[in-house]
Amino acid sequence: MSLFDLSGRVAVVTGANTGIGQGIALALAEAGADIAAVGRTPAEETAAKVRALGRRCELVSADLGTIAPVQAVVDQVLEALGGLDILVNNAGIIRRADAVDFTAEDWDAVVDTNLKSVFFLSQAAGRHMIAQREATGRRGKIINIASMLSFQGGIRVPSYTASKSGVAGLTKLLACEWAAKGVNVNAIAPGYIATNNTAALQADETRNRQIMERIPEGRWGDPADIGGAAVFLASSAADYVQGHVLAVDGGWLAR
Repeated sequence: MSLFDLSGRVAVVTGANTGIGQGIALALAEAGADIAAVGRTPAEETAAKVRALGRRCELVSADLGTIAPVQAVVDQVLEALGGLDILVNNAGIIRRADAVDFTAEDWDAVVDTNLKSVFFLSQAAGRHMIAQREATGRRGKIINIASMLSFQGGIRVPSYTASKSGVAGLTKLLACEWAAKGVNVNAIAPGYIATNNTAALQADETRNRQIMERIPEGRWGDPADIGGAAVFLASSAADYVQGHVLAVDGGWLAR
């Protein structure tokens, strides 16, 4: 069996309807995993593409702006797909304003979605994974989606920077607690990826040029670039990787 073979595994991907989440879901499916696509918007296109690869795909409706649906998400996945081996915490939002004008509402909305829900969904999945490891010896894999702003400050996105810095720290903490219990917890920090969310930046001739000049690779990333990293971290090839934040940024941070 290939080190990267995910056959027989069930992967939960939040925010899988477009962009990076869709790229990750499709890459995991190509490697053999069945997918549970979780989000406010039904990931119908992603589901069709996953099923075209011969994998199962369960659509799970949940607003991760609160932690209310967290246990129900895990329960639905276990009932529909019979397991939960991989969790990818990709769903996230961003709000922009100068720090002197930033509102408590925008702070709470971002931190609740990007950090609080990430922890409590990881907790619910982790409980299952730890019990599964004890019962069957099967490892669990949790992959959080961090950011370049887990390393850098950014501007005009205080709650986003705080939440993604928190994701990096939480990744390390959970790895420290769960490594010996057979659960790998790591994160991916995407660089500039060509998605619907970055369409305005790509279309802005000046900003696009500035970004391209900073990236040693000389191009925007593709969601498939993040998908490849997710397959690695989800696979047995990464069984000894714990608490790591993997930058997939074309060399942005190295510049």
